[in-house]
Amino acid sequence: MENKNSGDRKDIEGVHEAGTGETENAERGQELPETLQSSGRDRVIIRTSITGIIANVLLAVFKAIVGMLSNSIAVVLDAVNNLSDAMSSVITIVGTKLAGKAPDRKHPMGYGRVEYLSSAIISLIVLYAGVSSLRESVGKIIHPEKADYSALTLVIIAVAVVVKIVLGRYVKRIGEKVNSDSLVNSGQDATLDSVISASTLAAAFIYMFFHISLESWLGAVISVVIIKSGIEMLRDTLSQILGERVDSELSRTVKEKIAEMDGVYGAYDLVLHSYGPDKWLGSVHIEVKDTCTADEIDELERRIAHKIYGETGVILTGIGIYSMNTQDDLARKIQTRVTEIVMSHDHVLQIHGFYLDEKEKTIRFDMVIDFFVPDREALVEDVCGDVRREFPGYQVVIQPDTDVSD
Repeated sequence: MENKNSGDRKDIEGVHEAGTGETENAERGQELPETLQSSGRDRVIIRTSITGIIANVLLAVFKAIVGMLSNSIAVVLDAVNNLSDAMSSVITIVGTKLAGKAPDRKHPMGYGRVEYLSSAIISLIVLYAGVSSLRESVGKIIHPEKADYSALTLVIIAVAVVVKIVLGRYVKRIGEKVNSDSLVNSGQDATLDSVISASTLAAAFIYMFFHISLESWLGAVISVVIIKSGIEMLRDTLSQILGERVDSELSRTVKEKIAEMDGVYGAYDLVLHSYGPDKWLGSVHIEVKDTCTADEIDELERRIAHKIYGETGVILTGIGIYSMNTQDDLARKIQTRVTEIVMSHDHVLQIHGFYLDEKEKTIRFDMVIDFFVPDREALVEDVCGDVRREFPGYQVVIQPDTDVSD
């Protein structure tokens, strides 16, 4: 297997070196997208969370009073759920504050991943609230109590439905805007609460008009819905902590912006690591002419790093190179034929980094293999054998790549 040439590794501070107006503007936040301006983003998250805390505490107080006066388990459970929502907003604020801490020696990439942990805690709170309410509901099913609804009870529940719908949409919209999973989870939970409150209201009317008590059963159904929501939130958050595939739009944008620069003939092997929402570090390979000097490549890599950081917020810590044949017409013909052979195999997604060394009689290239291939090594051997049979006088060197980004 071939070891690819690698560009100099640049630390985070290196991306901020003075020398171009573009970089200086990026440092001041003038060129960055809104979601990448961390201080403004944190303020938005905290302000939105405080709004959620106030709304949920007020709703919880009113519902608790109404639930106890009317002897309604469903309303009381709804009040408890509002308190858990308020606690979720508190955790969101704490998590945002911790995630905004400046990098230090122990955590040189910053504390952005704390937001993932706060999202996980919120998910656990929702899950716990669901389990607790299910236990209470089952107890009321076994030992039922008579509910007593009043006009005030119904009005407060109806108001709660409207408030939760508005709050849920608002919090989720802000969360999507600033890429905060904690806010998105809180918004989804608030929207779910509006459905729960509406169901409680429906049960009250059924009891008043038909004298059929569905309180405890409704409480059990509500509990199951809350548990399901908590599990889904936790699953999504844990997936992010494990490391998900980078968003297709971001990876394609980065590659396209690199490929459009003068002197670059392709961008491949983009690997990005998340250190919190909108905090990406990674590496990439670029294809350049085989006549480029080390000085030209060094200057090009620096321009790429500055451009990508300024326009996307992604910090490229390493830029490797592929050399492209420019002085041999035979190389282009062989490349065309090799590409046909390679792409005729199932599970091969792409071929890149092709180079023909006539002096050493070597053909080398990378090929991207999908995750569904039953045997990677067997596929590489098959492709290598087919290319050798087509070009028996050459040594074939293949670097199999994993499909890590679009």
